[in-house]
Amino acid sequence: MTRHPLDRPAWSALTGAQRRFAVGGDLALRFDPEIGPFAAAVDDDAESAEALAALAHEHGPIALLQVGPAPVPPGTVERLRGPGVQLVLERPAPVPAPEGVELIELGANDAPEMLALARLAEPGPFEVRTVELGGFLGVRDLETGALVAMAGERMRPEGHAEVSGVSTHPDHRGRGLAAALSSAVAQRILDRGERPFLHVYARNAVAIRLYERLGFEHRTGVEFVLLEAA
Repeated sequence: MTRHPLDRPAWSALTGAQRRFAVGGDLALRFDPEIGPFAAAVDDDAESAEALAALAHEHGPIALLQVGPAPVPPGTVERLRGPGVQLVLERPAPVPAPEGVELIELGANDAPEMLALARLAEPGPFEVRTVELGGFLGVRDLETGALVAMAGERMRPEGHAEVSGVSTHPDHRGRGLAAALSSAVAQRILDRGERPFLHVYARNAVAIRLYERLGFEHRTGVEFVLLEAA
């Protein structure tokens, strides 16, 4: 049976549109550690599990995100496991930026500020070169010029692109910035003929309601597992 590209999105992305960021071999791949920890194996066979463990030993912690139980390969230790939900954009409900707010393009020159904001807001794994995945938009404070909110793209499985890195500084929450940025990123994905999707921890009801307001709908449950070398 053919697997849907979103069932194991990292594998589909790293064997396709984002191959240039891949580290590994035929059985298991991960993003370059400076991009992020996400990894995947072609299947759950013993040889594939060994290949995943090798990636953790050679390149640092790996994160699995997939439909169905994610195994703990021999030679690794589970540091975190949690249920999540995968949402796909079915019927867009665009949310404009608040009055007086400009959404700006972010790139490599903004990487230090983006990393600092991600460390503060904790949107999920974000590393020094995550910006290279592209599609990032941000909002700067009109008085200080500081980056106060952002959103962009992460994995690009076949025919899809993930909205990710959604972060708002605590002092600027409640202004609708996350909704406007997520909506704008999703629209750009749609404009190039791909389908937006995203992941949220199952316990994060506030974020799920936000994305449902933008037109995202539940596709499936997923499991997130963070593994380290034993």
